[in-house]
Amino acid sequence: MTEKSTPTNVKKLASDLLLNAASPTEAERIIKEIHTGFQEITGLTGFDTKLEHLAAVPTAKGAALGLNHAAQCLLDFKRTTKFLTSVVAAIRNQRAAHPDQTVEVFYAGCGPYAPFVTLVAPLFEPGEVRFSILEINEHSLVFAGKLIEDLGLSGYLRAQYQADATAFTVPAAADYHLLISETLDALLYRECYVPILLNLLPQFRPGITLIPENVVIKAKLEPTPGSPLQAEELGIIIDVRKSVAAGNGDRTIPAQLPNVQVDFSKYDMTTYQRMLLETHVHVSQDNWLTTNESSLTLPLGLELVQPFTYRCMVFTYLMEPSIELTFKLED
Repeated sequence: MTEKSTPTNVKKLASDLLLNAASPTEAERIIKEIHTGFQEITGLTGFDTKLEHLAAVPTAKGAALGLNHAAQCLLDFKRTTKFLTSVVAAIRNQRAAHPDQTVEVFYAGCGPYAPFVTLVAPLFEPGEVRFSILEINEHSLVFAGKLIEDLGLSGYLRAQYQADATAFTVPAAADYHLLISETLDALLYRECYVPILLNLLPQFRPGITLIPENVVIKAKLEPTPGSPLQAEELGIIIDVRKSVAAGNGDRTIPAQLPNVQVDFSKYDMTTYQRMLLETHVHVSQDNWLTTNESSLTLPLGLELVQPFTYRCMVFTYLMEPSIELTFKLED
């Protein structure tokens, strides 16, 4: 943005990004221009060394990204493009289904740029959509509020809350049509996507649109170099929506999800070099972030030291004392 950022030029850039979503080079150029404009307004680069901008924020379950890291998420190009496409489509779908209502969006973990307010609101008329934003990081909420105000978008804002989304009770939760929870990392490590859904989803109307819709972690075996074998799919380690649906709906957050066992007995393990854990993010409908498309979907390789004689591997997704996927090998 070479001129002062306004709803008009933000709308143009957001519209251009939607039109060029299938062109990675052009999408990257547009997002960098957006980032530059947001930097100019907020004074936040995402790369400075102030301690309060670097530190992660502890929550009741896990941690929220520090200010710098949250700001840099905008520059995760495919992530931003696919999320934006999905959020806009979801609002349009809700507008079509409820033409006489204002579409109400609850946005958990908006970060300092609140991109799915600041890029989305200008695409709609006031009264068509309103946003409520929630952030645990006080500094992020201040920056987001300043950006929204300076862009002239305050009329689209219903409410803003500084709170822990894993424990927050949403006022008038039945009003909302769309929930955005931009609170995850690869392998669902540290950040609070799972406990946030366990807390928030039971509060909203049944069938509320969720973005991202789901996160799935899969495991597969990779053969040794030169082997004629193909990679062997071992199955799903975590399916978040199934795990949330299996809860009792009372907003209880367990210490862990049920263990998942991967059985090696039917494989010739001497032919495999490593296990790969892959995070796939189902953003919406047929819109996915798959392996290596985003920082959210970077795979983790586990070397299989030969001779590999273990019978199985047991995975545990912990939410206490910290959020992480752990495993142990069993004979």
